[in-house]
Amino acid sequence: MADSGNGGASSSNYNDDRDLADVTGDETIDMDYEPTSEDNDERIIVNEAFLERLLAGQEEEEGEDDDPASEIGEADDNGYAEIEVEIHEEPNNDATEAEAERTARQRRQVIRLLANSEIGRLFRFTAQDDFDDDDDDDDFNPMWRRRRRRPKPNPNRFPKVPSDEGAELMRSGTFGSNEAQDITSVDEDGRIIQKKKKLARRILDRELATGDYAGQKLNNRLMAQGMIPASNADMIIHYNQPVYSGQFSDDGNFFFSANKDYHVRMYDTSNPYKWRHYKTVEYPHGQWTLTDASLSPDNKYLAYTSIRSQVCLAPTDPNDMGDPYVLDLSDMGGGRNLGYRSRFGGSFGIWSIRFSGDGRELVAGATGGQIVVYDIESRRTTHRIAGHDSDVNAVCFADKSSPHLLYSGSDDTTLKVWDTRSMGDSREAGAFIGHIEGLTYIDSKGDGRYILSNGKDQSMKLWDLRMVMSPRDFGALAPTRRNTEPRFDYRWGSYDEDDWYQDPNDNSLVTFRGHRVLRTLIRCHFSPPGSTNSRYVYSGSEDGKVYIWNMDATLAGTVDVYGTTKNTRAPTNNFGIMGWDEDEDLSHTAWRTCVRDASWHPNAPMIVASAWSGYGMSTGTCTLHSWNDGAEDDEAEPKMGLRVNEKLEVDARFYPNTGGRRNYNTRFRGNRAYQRFED
Repeated sequence: MADSGNGGASSSNYNDDRDLADVTGDETIDMDYEPTSEDNDERIIVNEAFLERLLAGQEEEEGEDDDPASEIGEADDNGYAEIEVEIHEEPNNDATEAEAERTARQRRQVIRLLANSEIGRLFRFTAQDDFDDDDDDDDFNPMWRRRRRRPKPNPNRFPKVPSDEGAELMRSGTFGSNEAQDITSVDEDGRIIQKKKKLARRILDRELATGDYAGQKLNNRLMAQGMIPASNADMIIHYNQPVYSGQFSDDGNFFFSANKDYHVRMYDTSNPYKWRHYKTVEYPHGQWTLTDASLSPDNKYLAYTSIRSQVCLAPTDPNDMGDPYVLDLSDMGGGRNLGYRSRFGGSFGIWSIRFSGDGRELVAGATGGQIVVYDIESRRTTHRIAGHDSDVNAVCFADKSSPHLLYSGSDDTTLKVWDTRSMGDSREAGAFIGHIEGLTYIDSKGDGRYILSNGKDQSMKLWDLRMVMSPRDFGALAPTRRNTEPRFDYRWGSYDEDDWYQDPNDNSLVTFRGHRVLRTLIRCHFSPPGSTNSRYVYSGSEDGKVYIWNMDATLAGTVDVYGTTKNTRAPTNNFGIMGWDEDEDLSHTAWRTCVRDASWHPNAPMIVASAWSGYGMSTGTCTLHSWNDGAEDDEAEPKMGLRVNEKLEVDARFYPNTGGRRNYNTRFRGNRAYQRFED
């Protein structure tokens, strides 16, 4: 979703979450907001998709016989090409000095119009396109002048890696265990050579029960945190629309995927290696996409939302096939409804939804900086506050055992702490400062102390509740670059690292970098205690990977979702039909993958990555990645990389050069059917 301060990309009150796939050539536009007729009337009459294709060299000029490649620059890493646009002035030797001045002023006005309009972000101005500093036009956007004249930033301004604070956390025992290295030999100079135990040795020690009880327990923990899932996928689940969220339940027996087609698919994962699809529920009359979903603590209900004020509550019982319950979070009780209505339908749009630890309440982050607390039993809203200056992209409770303390992350760059027992005056209990762009997601460790956040400034931060800024100190902060400059539109292009700086009031504990928070609201999480000993934090990324960090901000591993899913389904033509025949009228856009969410199984060494994936990122995937000790293939059946549809059925169209004509046998393994193709 776009920041409300982003020059014309969104309104001042509503977050669009217009998460966009790149628009290059014939790629489709995938955004989280579809304009209404009223919005179209208010927009500048400019076809942005046409302009993007024009800049990418996709449109041929009428009457142009020359090679267009000679006029259009080479495409950059994002698939965009550049053309040079010059404004020519006809010389007029007879013009008076006043007329010449008027012509020069008109030229400057044209450049200002390009710089400040909706299409301004498509242009890069050269040094010759200077502006008159003496001009009294106050409407000129200072962003262009600042970016042209700023000095080169200090290359050492980024946080230190490895982080000293993070290393201390790793030694504390809260985030995993440090390995006690064995003395294996002594070199010629008498120095001790220490080596870590290999996993095979640890398995042998476990089977032989060597050592005392404390040693055996430590050995099991070190085994768990050493099993980082690999890039090779066990199974690739293909969807016809992008996947926005996918999560395991706390006990690992349940997995859901929320898609842009307003459907949530539920899977039985009681055996994490033998999935079973058993139910699909729908959000009626959704707006653009499903934005979030949350499981109740007892796994009996799933709450899911779209860009509306209604929340659907669906039972997860496979025998209950009734329609989901609809909860209107704009209902204040007694027939009272919130006073204003928005273009999203209802009173506001919801970006994030979470159950409280006792399952009795829902908390929602919404458009316009709103935070809503809803009592499920009484079916009414108990709190609705304007907690932020811009849209609230993420909310969560601090402690699963308590329903009172919650966090909220917003496009206004702040992470705030709230106590539901004292929210009536819209005054936060504390604030965290450090991100210089809007927050896309937050996740609590569940211990009431540590919180994780992802930001559009291409960084992820760890916070400690003991370091929270008091409301008085937060209110006394002077305006800084963070809240006075235009926001970065993360949906388009790449982030300029020269824009990054350390906020002087940063009270975060550790900063993690390396991933790409672009196109959509990328999510981040703590790794679970059961399968990883709480050793890591991880995040999706726009470059098609899942990044896994140690707590000292060093990279522990990556899962390459793009590499394992590339070209695993046929392109789709204009009629939505898949086919591998190159002679057909198919989309010729490149395969792209953006990992929006990821979930680490609580008891098994497995990560499921939920992504926008496909040609032009117009479709979606959920990929299962388990620890396999570096194996490239599996002797067991089914083979690694099994391609299935959303109901876990093998479809011949997902395999190249079959045309649906291959024979295949159906076999059974456990409670799941799989199909093996034969020539």
